[in-house]
Amino acid sequence: MKCLWSTFAVASLLSLSACSAPPPQADLPAVAKPADAGAVELEMDAMALRSITVEALAEHPLAQTLRIAGKVQFDEDRLAHVLAPLSGQVLDLRVKVGDVVRKGQALCAINSREAAAAVGEHVESHKDLDLAEKTAAMTEDLFSHQAASKIALQQAQSDAAKARSRVARNEQALRLIGLRSEAEIDAFDGRVPVLAPIRGVVIERHVTDGEFVLSDSMPMIAIADLSAVWVMGDVFERDLHLIAVGDAATITTTAYPGEQFAGRVNHVSDVIDPMTRTAKVRVSVPNPGGRLKGEMFTSIALGVGSSKAVLTVPARAVFTEGGRSWVYVETKSSHFIRRPVEVEEDEGADRRVRSGLRAGDRVVTDGGLLLREEEDKRTS
Repeated sequence: MKCLWSTFAVASLLSLSACSAPPPQADLPAVAKPADAGAVELEMDAMALRSITVEALAEHPLAQTLRIAGKVQFDEDRLAHVLAPLSGQVLDLRVKVGDVVRKGQALCAINSREAAAAVGEHVESHKDLDLAEKTAAMTEDLFSHQAASKIALQQAQSDAAKARSRVARNEQALRLIGLRSEAEIDAFDGRVPVLAPIRGVVIERHVTDGEFVLSDSMPMIAIADLSAVWVMGDVFERDLHLIAVGDAATITTTAYPGEQFAGRVNHVSDVIDPMTRTAKVRVSVPNPGGRLKGEMFTSIALGVGSSKAVLTVPARAVFTEGGRSWVYVETKSSHFIRRPVEVEEDEGADRRVRSGLRAGDRVVTDGGLLLREEEDKRTS
């Protein structure tokens, strides 16, 4: 009996103990760490604050993009290869690579026997034409007085027509070498001027003064109009359905960090490279000042989806050291602390925020180096 009572007492005590135990606590929401473990809160004086700029972050609509690597090429519609109009010796070479030339400007001259012979032929053909026309007129007069046969008249008229044709051929040949008027022909000294066909920059020169050249397909000089260029990229076959001619494109380069060049897709290749399974995409880009150089590597951002609001931070606010990125955040007036962040790598003016920041945070966009120096002083 005593054993039963003892057992009952023990059970009662255990029951009361369980009822009086505190209930388990609910999980508390995770609190983001405001800064690196080794960071200290910095209070800056009024003079230092003059060199510090703070911006409040906000979400902005950003179109979905497809990024591909690209390379700058000259616009073939704005490129001219200057050939020797005839064989001869290069004289008075006036341009070198890098020179800016205007349309019609003299690049050099060709001293050619062919040109001298063409001018002589032109003079002779005019003399023959004058004689043939006089003979035809005289024969026609004789025929009208029945003093010449019809065959003689037809022969004289045929000779005059041949002489006119010969003159026309010679004049066309002279126009091709730049002699367009009788005054220019009379003043010709054996040198044929070679003129720039377009305005632009000399990008190649394959001749030297005094060199003998042939009138073949080898260009002497190449001129490019750099006011617009092409940027060529490769798009994978699976992404071709996202791109169409006329789509807007944004070009960025490592040469000009934070700058963007706007362009438009003007051609998508009809052929897939069997080795890489990619197609060429060509973007036409205005190039004021010729800042985009031939063969320069670029990044092409093609808009391929509707815009959505995302949080971005200015690129100049982000510091990267040892593979980690961080920014300085204003915690309260004149107080700042370093905070780790994750951002998407890009070459534009802004970085898309993955973690570490939220809308409304006040981030230092100018003066971060000053804060870093102050932090180093306090932690050293």
